[in-house]
Amino acid sequence: MSHDLGVAHFVAQIDTVGKVVLVFLLILSIATWYLVFTKGLANWLEARRAKVFLDKLWQQPSIDDLNTGLKKNKPDNAFAILAAEGLAATRHASGYDVQKLVAVGGISEFMTRAIRNGIDQESARCENGLTVLASAGSASPYIGLFGTVWAIYHALVNIGISGQGTLDKVAGPVGEALIMTAIGLAVAIPAVFAYNAFNRRNRMWLAKLDAFAHDLFVLLTVGNAPDESNKTSGSAS
Repeated sequence: MSHDLGVAHFVAQIDTVGKVVLVFLLILSIATWYLVFTKGLANWLEARRAKVFLDKLWQQPSIDDLNTGLKKNKPDNAFAILAAEGLAATRHASGYDVQKLVAVGGISEFMTRAIRNGIDQESARCENGLTVLASAGSASPYIGLFGTVWAIYHALVNIGISGQGTLDKVAGPVGEALIMTAIGLAVAIPAVFAYNAFNRRNRMWLAKLDAFAHDLFVLLTVGNAPDESNKTSGSAS
């Protein structure tokens, strides 16, 4: 009777509830692997673009050249976007009325808020998809366990109706029912690994972005500050 046992036999004889559980686990598995490949590729590409941008950034002779370069080429990574927002803040801050709330604290505070807002937006973007991975990793084992319990219950009911309760009659259906638990674990384990990997990447990425934001703030405030020697000569004249 071994030919009547196995995954194919189990899937063929489960009821509607069991099939719904299997479909749900399949959806979670597809979503997990989709996020693994798409987010992994997107993160790798963005890291490469960010490296190219940062290498070019520190080679620029002036802030005006940096501003011109960002206008010519649309920012394609978080560091370039943050630099563009910082430059935009320096241009717009001087145009606001000092009595308006947006200008309270001066240009430095205005730039700080603009840069911090850019970091917050990038942090929110990095979180995309992590909820699905966390849900798949935490819920899939329990969904699979529910399918197992449901399948064992029906297997035991059928055995009781047939009146054949010998070990060889019980072991097969119960063993097949455990396939549900194995499927749930097969969905959960990659999701947990992916969630932890993306979380670690996001922490490191945001830490680098925060450090860059500090350097950018210093660069823009010092680079756009009036020349003290000119101020002194102007006042003396």
